[in-house]
Amino acid sequence: MKKIIFIFLSFIVVVSTVNAQKGINFNLIYAAGGKMLMCVDSSAKNVVYSLGFPNQPYTSFNYLPEVNNVSISINFRKNISIQHYRYTILVDNKPILLNKSIDMSQLKDTHAGGDEEIFRSTTFGIFTIKDKIITIITYDIKKPQDVYKNIFYGKPIPRAKVLSFSKHFKTDQGVDYKWIINPKDRTRIALTEKEDELTIVKDISDIDYLYYTTIKDKKNNKIIFESTIWRYGGIISKEHEPLPNINIDKNIFKKSGDYEIIIQPRIKWTVSPKEIEKYITRYTLSVTLAEENYTKKELYSYALMAAFVIGLNFLLILNAIKRRNKKRLTVEEQQKNTAKLQLNSIRSQLNPHFLFNALSGIQNLMNKNEIDNANKYLSKFARLTRNVLDDKELISLSQEKTLLDDYLQMEQLRFGFKYEINCSENLDLDNVEIPSMLLQPFVENAVKHGISKKATNGKIIITFTKQANDLELTVVDNGNGFDTEKKHNGLGLLLSESRIALLNSIYKENRFTLAIQPTPNGTKISLTLTDWL
Repeated sequence: MKKIIFIFLSFIVVVSTVNAQKGINFNLIYAAGGKMLMCVDSSAKNVVYSLGFPNQPYTSFNYLPEVNNVSISINFRKNISIQHYRYTILVDNKPILLNKSIDMSQLKDTHAGGDEEIFRSTTFGIFTIKDKIITIITYDIKKPQDVYKNIFYGKPIPRAKVLSFSKHFKTDQGVDYKWIINPKDRTRIALTEKEDELTIVKDISDIDYLYYTTIKDKKNNKIIFESTIWRYGGIISKEHEPLPNINIDKNIFKKSGDYEIIIQPRIKWTVSPKEIEKYITRYTLSVTLAEENYTKKELYSYALMAAFVIGLNFLLILNAIKRRNKKRLTVEEQQKNTAKLQLNSIRSQLNPHFLFNALSGIQNLMNKNEIDNANKYLSKFARLTRNVLDDKELISLSQEKTLLDDYLQMEQLRFGFKYEINCSENLDLDNVEIPSMLLQPFVENAVKHGISKKATNGKIIITFTKQANDLELTVVDNGNGFDTEKKHNGLGLLLSESRIALLNSIYKENRFTLAIQPTPNGTKISLTLTDWL
């Protein structure tokens, strides 16, 4: 029996404790704005109190979503004439007390927040606030223009809804608008040069002042527009009520892209972001501008980026050109080296060919028993051999002239012909270089095949001539001549033609041109070195 009584008493204590928690906690006092204080249920957690607004200087807002009952009181300092104050109480915008005076007999001395100052206080009573709006309006009859409004909001705060967007533009008759009614969550909008404003129209509510609007550039996530003020007038609903709206200058949209319009209550939330999102309205505007506007910083950034891209492309192109030129130069160098090897090969063939012909000449003199001439021939041959066997690629014109002199003087001993070597006066023989033994095979050919049978009547004329920037070398003989259209098997001439072809592959900027012309009195060989001087 005792056990049953104990369980019953415990149950009563628990129920009493729960009920006590549901009651108002008068030990926790909240500032309700202005002169108002409030106490709420002990179990209430999300209490937002004494919110002020820039566009509503005498309005205080208290959001009580989890409160069932609220006790509201008013405090006056000692220096205030309380008898001049009047108050009105509305529940859901319907008056339950209208323009009442403060009951002086109900005033008590209190301490606000435990400080030393003594206040005169009275209570307006305890109100059921769940799903209701209680509004208390107070004013001093000596200052009727200063009307104070304290709102206790126990309903869910409605989510704002955009009724329309409109584009404002000038016309010959004044101004006009293009409307987008009941816009979707994502709306495309084109702004031309004539259109200067975008208007956002919101649905009307008793707490429009609670909502503020921001516009965010979704590309960089930066806020480009903020407003806490709604205008009224000019745009009327079907019920003939002025609708809240905001005018936005088109110039805030610097460039085409996506922008997010966010409308939300200005409340210091104590709930999770997911819960807060229930009260936020979002619209995405896909804006297309007829002309783009850029800030100096953006222009500088774009210019810097463009310069970087151009510079990078330039470096890449330059690198590609360098690589291509390097490859081309490598190929050309390889070709040049190959040509030089082939050229050396031809020179190595020309030298034995020349030496063989020279030795044949000595043998011929010795067979004729012309010992003196053979000795002179051999002396000239010794110096000529040293020059021929010297492995220089280029020699001066004066060295080439000396070599030709030695060779022709040597061959004069055999055949008795005459020769001349003439040079232009404006030609610097010591400082102009040509490939070594360039003319020798042609001179040798003139001796052997041209004038060898004419003895003392034979004549060879060699000329070095400057023609502008060209160097012209000619060998003219008065021999029997030959048909240039027929193929000749002479090794010296064939090797010389191959050598000139290789020289053209090495000296690409300086063309070597060979011309063999029969004349009435012999043969003329011309070799022109283009742009050589």
